[in-house]
Amino acid sequence: MPAIAAPAARRPRLSTTVLALGALVLGVALGAAASVTGSAALRSVVRGVEPIGALWVNAIRMTLVPLVVSLLVTSVASVADVRAVGRLGARAVGWFLVLLTGSAVFAALAGPPLFERLVIDPQAASALRSAAAGGEVAREAAAELPTLRGFVVGLVPTNPIRAAADGAMLPLIVFTLCFAAAATRLAAPLRETLVGFFRAASQAMLVVVGWILRVTPLGVFALAADMGLQLGVGAAGAVGYYVVVLSGMVAAATLALYPVAALFGRTSMRRFARAAAPAQMVAVSTRSSLASLPALIEGARRSYGDRPGITGFVLPLAVSTFKMNTPIADLAGPLFLAHLYGMELSAMEVITMTAVSVAMSFSNPGIPSGGLFVVTAPVMLSVGMPLEGIGILIAADAIPDVFNTVINVTADQAVATILAPDAAEAAPEVGLADLPAAGAPAGARADAAIVPERG
Repeated sequence: MPAIAAPAARRPRLSTTVLALGALVLGVALGAAASVTGSAALRSVVRGVEPIGALWVNAIRMTLVPLVVSLLVTSVASVADVRAVGRLGARAVGWFLVLLTGSAVFAALAGPPLFERLVIDPQAASALRSAAAGGEVAREAAAELPTLRGFVVGLVPTNPIRAAADGAMLPLIVFTLCFAAAATRLAAPLRETLVGFFRAASQAMLVVVGWILRVTPLGVFALAADMGLQLGVGAAGAVGYYVVVLSGMVAAATLALYPVAALFGRTSMRRFARAAAPAQMVAVSTRSSLASLPALIEGARRSYGDRPGITGFVLPLAVSTFKMNTPIADLAGPLFLAHLYGMELSAMEVITMTAVSVAMSFSNPGIPSGGLFVVTAPVMLSVGMPLEGIGILIAADAIPDVFNTVINVTADQAVATILAPDAAEAAPEVGLADLPAAGAPAGARADAAIVPERG
């Protein structure tokens, strides 16, 4: 009887992140070669692929408003359900907000002086800025009310539909949050219908975003080639500087969590370090907060005992909704791009970006680089920055991704540590099967929050 041949082993497919990183390198190399050599043929190639980058950016713009609105509505409804379990839920959400605000303030203060040290040729920055079609127009529109009074008054839109059409993200977010909060006061049947509609809308938009992400390498290649043409060999150094600065900022914020957890958790930094270490090791290897949940629970049990309110409620809630890296990463990116494009951001514009990053941090979708779509893009639009540079941030996301996951799981354990002393009698145990579905493939962006699957 003839031997049956074993099926050929399937070759592993490269992840979109790896392909995007390769596209970034090739695009920058092509653009830099065209810039250095002055070759008309290479320049024509760069100009020929430039429309691909423009189309990709337009596709991102197309998804922003419906995706942001639908995710915010479902996220607020989910938080409202969680708060119903009592005092522990309210305290957990309160600490999430405190730590998010602290990380945002740190990024807003540390980011600008760090990126000012990056030397960019003024003529190259001017060329990049003029190539970003519509960037200046949007920026002028965003700067119409530069005063503190104008900022406060502008938070409430007179016409939310117009705010959406104009890309005024912060007023739109304020309206959406008010709408979502009002929805929680509806009768159960009406609320379930409304939340179900927005959940379906968010899932449909995430499918569209998934399609866009599949062609990310093409968009990144086109955008990187144009940047390489404008900046020459300095483009690679600029991207490398951004990676180092962002990773350093996230690492510094991670270290700051140790004394915070020890002080407010009434414990020692050594004990907190032992509790956080298992999840940190999983985070480095998987780049997934959700995958680190069993290690978070085990670390908490070993350090603080079996407290159902912490292991069954606070930690599952934290990995699903709380991403401390978001304000840092999604402020650092726009600050870098502003410097790259030669844009001077005012203090009010930095405050606006800070507020948007905190408000949007609970709505990261569980997709690769989802935070760059749902958080970074609205942050950029809130001050009128062009979105053309977002492809560069996506391609450069691989290394900071590890640091992002580590700070997220460390912050999750920090909140658990702070709440542990008062959590002897707390919310009922929640099994891992009750967690919202991740919906993200292996290698997804580490800080991707989980889109709730139930109301």
